[in-house]
Amino acid sequence: QVTLVESGGGLVQAGGSLRLSCAASGRTFSSYTMGWFRQAPGKERQFVAAARWSGGITNYADSVKGRFTISRDSSKNMVYLQMNSLKPDDTAVYHCAAGFKLEVVDSAYRYWGQGTQVTVSS
Repeated sequence: QVTLVESGGGLVQAGGSLRLSCAASGRTFSSYTMGWFRQAPGKERQFVAAARWSGGITNYADSVKGRFTISRDSSKNMVYLQMNSLKPDDTAVYHCAAGFKLEVVDSAYRYWGQGTQVTVSS
């Protein structure tokens, strides 16, 4: 069992930055693929970024590539999503997820956090 708790969301102006955090507890943190997804009102949940640190592999959605960075602090069981050059289209609830494969589909992830709201004003 893995428990995930996100934090760091908020209101920011376009062009600004936020860093989301995901605190993980439970089974060995490093054995999982960790991902970030987002869901805007009235839209389906969308892949943002994922990382499998055992292989040093990361993957990003085209819409965030070059602006967002996924990272971790394994000593603290923390995963981060650094978001720069934010746009109004980035407004959504952001969820941290843990799974076993580096996939872009949400069905591949077994554990989910409750989410944190990110609002980008124009």
